[in-house]
Amino acid sequence: MVLSHLGNNSFRHYCKHGPYLASIHRFSTTPSLSVKIYPNAKEAVQDIPDNAKLLVGGFGLCGIPENLIMALSETGVKGLTCVSNNAGVDDWGLGILLKTRQIKKMISSYVGENAEFARQYLSGELELEFTPQGTLAERIRAAGAGIPAFYTPTGYGTLIQEGGAPIKYSRTEKGKIEVSSPAKETRMFNGYNYVMEEAIWGDFALIKAWRADKLGNIQFRLAAGNFNNAMCKASKCTIVEVEEIVEPGVIEPNNVHIPSIYCDRLVLGKNYKKPIERPMFAAGPYPQKGKEDPDLINAGKETITLLPGASIFGSEESFAMIRGSHMDITILGALQVSQFGDLANWMIPGKLVKGMGGAMDLVSAPGARVIVTMEHCSKNDEPKILPHCDLPLTGKQVASRIITDRAVFDVDKKEGLTLIEVRSDLTVEDIKKATAAPFKVSENLKPMGQAKLN
Repeated sequence: MVLSHLGNNSFRHYCKHGPYLASIHRFSTTPSLSVKIYPNAKEAVQDIPDNAKLLVGGFGLCGIPENLIMALSETGVKGLTCVSNNAGVDDWGLGILLKTRQIKKMISSYVGENAEFARQYLSGELELEFTPQGTLAERIRAAGAGIPAFYTPTGYGTLIQEGGAPIKYSRTEKGKIEVSSPAKETRMFNGYNYVMEEAIWGDFALIKAWRADKLGNIQFRLAAGNFNNAMCKASKCTIVEVEEIVEPGVIEPNNVHIPSIYCDRLVLGKNYKKPIERPMFAAGPYPQKGKEDPDLINAGKETITLLPGASIFGSEESFAMIRGSHMDITILGALQVSQFGDLANWMIPGKLVKGMGGAMDLVSAPGARVIVTMEHCSKNDEPKILPHCDLPLTGKQVASRIITDRAVFDVDKKEGLTLIEVRSDLTVEDIKKATAAPFKVSENLKPMGQAKLN
């Protein structure tokens, strides 16, 4: 607890009620310097021990604490558990620590851009706990707020809830699972099933911000707050690298994104490059040459602009919007869909290692309308619409419509599929041959509509 700018009467009140003082963490009537400023990144991370648990900020390669990661690679520390939405790429971000074999376990939602990560995981050299992106953000946020656990609809009916997701493969027997995830507690609220998730604390948090004052108040630039925002608050020791350190008062109070109470160590970074991926609303057209902003790059690694009225927010906020049913429609692809709307699109055990990212959160929000868009058959011409999915599920009975390159189906969770549109050069019999699941044919069957492209 922090008390500041108290008058004499307030101070006497607190002194009179002595028992309450036991809960006061710090008392100050003037700003105090609680953060330590380090001369370089290596000194800031020097005491991180073997087997430490690290919260590492960033999203993709946007807002990653690259100076701190590089410094950590030089200390030789090993056996690390790293909590991060992504695992970087082969030669940048956490990919650097993977290449030097300093990471023992990752807790992530998406690792699809790191080939070395996939190799180590599938060969049994690395442990991996997959966690849906929104759940990951909320588990971290909950830790910072002192909440040990919470319930979420995300992941119900999947390996995340039922258990059995491969955490570690055998080093000697290819494809054999040595360690799998446990089942999780569930409860029903208001007719919906929810999964209990536990908070994630870290021994250290490695954070990237735009600037900080010498008291430790932190400001992010544009969308680089992503996971940095929540992770700042969820560790025993938070280490922040910034592009600029300023005097107290330079950052306006309303522009302080993280108060100084959360910041333990501060270091001035250098040689920044490779910004990538920003979560935001209302992205505009590509910028004119020479007007590119390195802090406005989309998930496709392209520079963009913002439209008037745009907003930018952290990962925990974006998935609160989704989980809270503030989004009306989700459109996403799939590897398989069942006749009752089960969706699989995040893993092929022993082969494809990407992760669910935010897909489980998107399809699990109560009342969400989920539209699946995909090719009707695989590259081997095998049906992707099946009686039952045989790949790990992203969501159970979540799809309400399937749009393929050949047809459109409505999905009823109890009655199954109804064919409502067919591509103009195909017949219903053609669709039956390409679809493994049974389906009804709508009385109002019509040709598929086609969008006109300029």
